Amino acid sequence: MNEELEEIKKDVLKKVLSKEAFERLGRIKLVKPEVASQLELYLIQLFQSGKIKSQISYEQLKAILEKLSSKPKFKIIRK
Repeated sequence: MNEELEEIKKDVLKKVLSKEAFERLGRIKLVKPEVASQLELYLIQLFQSGKIKSQISYEQLKAILEKLSSKPKFKIIRK
């Protein structure tokens, strides 16, 4: 069951991502599996909601990654 889910996820991601972007996702998965999982879920949600019109390029994937990994910045002001 879990293997089937992984296969389906992989197929969707291959449709959605360009070859270079898919390879980048593979490298991310090796280094930061939790970030890769978050990115995969995000991309699959975009695909399911019909928001992805064409394949996502390597550059677009980098931009999405930056957006997902950017943490809110807080500025502490002391009086």
